Amino acid sequence: MATPSLARDAAGPSVQFGRKPGVLTMVVFFAVLALGLLYTAFSLKSDMDDLGTVVTTWVPFLLLGVALVIALGFEFVNGFHDTANAVATVIYTHSLPPNVAVLWSGAFNFLGVLFSSGAVAFGIIALLPVELILQVGSSAGYAMIFALLIAAIVWNLGTWWLGLPASSSHTLIGSIIGVGVANALMHGRDGTSGVDWSQATKIGYSLLLSPLVGFTCAALLLLALRAFVKNRALYKAPKGNTPPPLWIRGLLILTCTGVSFAHGSNDGQKGMGLIMLILVGTLPMAYALNRAMPADESVQFAAVAQVTQQALIKTAPLPAPADSRKTLSDYLRDKQPTPELIPALAVMAGKIGDQVASYGSLAKVPAEATANVRNDMYLTSEAIRLMDKHKAVHFDADTQGKVQLFKQQIDNATRFIPLWVKVAVAIALGLGTMVGWKRIVVTVGEKIGKTHLTYAQGASAEVVAMLTIGAADMYGLPVSTTHVLSSGVAGSMTANGSGLQLRTLRNLALAWVLTLPAAILLSGGLYWLFTQLF
Repeated sequence: MATPSLARDAAGPSVQFGRKPGVLTMVVFFAVLALGLLYTAFSLKSDMDDLGTVVTTWVPFLLLGVALVIALGFEFVNGFHDTANAVATVIYTHSLPPNVAVLWSGAFNFLGVLFSSGAVAFGIIALLPVELILQVGSSAGYAMIFALLIAAIVWNLGTWWLGLPASSSHTLIGSIIGVGVANALMHGRDGTSGVDWSQATKIGYSLLLSPLVGFTCAALLLLALRAFVKNRALYKAPKGNTPPPLWIRGLLILTCTGVSFAHGSNDGQKGMGLIMLILVGTLPMAYALNRAMPADESVQFAAVAQVTQQALIKTAPLPAPADSRKTLSDYLRDKQPTPELIPALAVMAGKIGDQVASYGSLAKVPAEATANVRNDMYLTSEAIRLMDKHKAVHFDADTQGKVQLFKQQIDNATRFIPLWVKVAVAIALGLGTMVGWKRIVVTVGEKIGKTHLTYAQGASAEVVAMLTIGAADMYGLPVSTTHVLSSGVAGSMTANGSGLQLRTLRNLALAWVLTLPAAILLSGGLYWLFTQLF
């Protein structure tokens, strides 16, 4: 039998992490992993067979397989890297045994992915360079996917090995920025033209502010508990393996569940978005358009497109540019509206409406035309989104309503996620939570404060993390749960007078500061290398 592993802090009881996984556990783990891979392969084959695809070369499928393995690998690493967000406090307050806590967290990460909306998945794609998205099936497109995913995995593994709670979301976004900057520089443009810097600035502010939010709110919550709840046992370290009082144990388990579900719902979507980008580039005939859209909705789509075109022509009755696609592409890249922008948008709206009307439904779009139809839709939808975001054009209420309805129809046609993609990501993220979680859990539970985590400290940090990630999802703010939770533990330690381990805090601060620049440099360098090699 394996010897149980113990974790100790300087002034509290030991936490027993349990025995190493037995043979049966390993068999079940790899069986679930194998079933997930088989289900993914079967679903891909079924989708291709439904279209009557004749395979003449296996190269695209080989590239697709490698890309899917890397994308799912990112979600797997994301799982065990971020597990501490949910389970550290319930483990160190003895609310749940470690192995039970990890399984519980894994299950709700899995469910969070399955019930996610998909909005975040396509939001992450919008940060990528438009020219690479339109040519994602090219060598440069594959270089982009491989570079940003491998860079994110490398940095996540590095911070995990050191036991540092760094943000997987910021790592991935930094990797995307790195690819955008490198791509712009390699094409002789200013590096700033390849990145949505307004979004990058927003992320930078959250990187600086989220630790302060976690620290301050957790400290204030603990002080409020001290003022209104006079049970002294809540503010002392657990004795032996004694669980907390029933009500606070239930609260800790509830917040662990909420953070796990929210993490799956939010972080799982990032992998989904990249997988859909890979599928669109490799197998556009099956995944570029939502072929499940009913024919009557396609007819309505075509009608909305034509009405929108007429409304745009009345708004700006100027001659259409020679190349409307280029006009929209330039606008998406440079963010500078021109007099030709609205006429170009009107041309694209009419073209999309004509294409959908001529085929009758999206299911009947020929394989050879699918990629072009989707690219037209993507350019148009993103141009409308950016115009609305930057208030580049002021439409009257009627025109604005028609334009937004048209964008909604485009998104329904292009922004979809097959069930098997959700299941594959859910399995990768869920299984990932059950591997390698101890390093960061020990850091959060033992190495931030000088004393053992009390029940009230664990509850304060976890409640702040759960509410913060919920608010972040509601308002679309890129707040890191990792940053909020670890700094929340520090805040609760300070409010309790427990003292802080400055060496750990210095390392955490260093990881927070370095995540974005390190990911940018890694992904940019890898992108340049891959484009030179392939």
